[in-house]
Amino acid sequence: MVTMATHVITGAGSGIGAAVARRLHARGDELVLHARDAGRAKELAAAFPGARTLVGDLADPDRLSWAFSHQTLPDRVDSLLHVAGVVDLGGVGELTPKAWHHQLNVNLVAPAELTRHFLPQLRLSQGHVLFVNSGAGLHAHAEWGAYAASKHGLKALADSLRHEEHGNGVRVTSVYPGRTASPMQAKVHQQEGKEYDPAKWIDPESVATTIVMALDLPRDAEVNDLTVRPGR
Repeated sequence: MVTMATHVITGAGSGIGAAVARRLHARGDELVLHARDAGRAKELAAAFPGARTLVGDLADPDRLSWAFSHQTLPDRVDSLLHVAGVVDLGGVGELTPKAWHHQLNVNLVAPAELTRHFLPQLRLSQGHVLFVNSGAGLHAHAEWGAYAASKHGLKALADSLRHEEHGNGVRVTSVYPGRTASPMQAKVHQQEGKEYDPAKWIDPESVATTIVMALDLPRDAEVNDLTVRPGR
């Protein structure tokens, strides 16, 4: 009997995360979907029948360990997909410590903490950790300082993890999408005071295609960094 892969996914409620979850769910893989609270977990379970859920607030990474200690973690993890993220634009002279902490916690510290929790299972399965980063993780622009700092940090986390875990057979990939049609992009346009037209940006399904490709690559190769940009 063929054993289906088990994927732990954050951000599966919308955008890129939902597109990836749909692909993996449709082919029969096992999903463990992270949710920030019980209500969101119920919504995800209804959207993906048969999927398990894991509840914990990424905005409060100090409490993730406590939250997970009261839940059953999967014995096997073939991939850990960090897709969830938040963005709050503002100049360095305007952003408060609260805005900095929120973006750093959700976009950087929480992925590090989740990775720490699931590394034992990933080592056993010689699994895959995939970080959905951003173009802002490579280049910082005005008003994007806090978000870009969190994403630059995420790149450093992925690079360090890759060197640390290569000998254990754990693959690590960073994907850097350009602007993608999603609720986050709608929020960014609102903050920028611009009209939002999703047709101008990358379809989340296109990013999902690149992510699944990286996961399915034969074991003789590994995608380290993958940049995806709008094609029109």
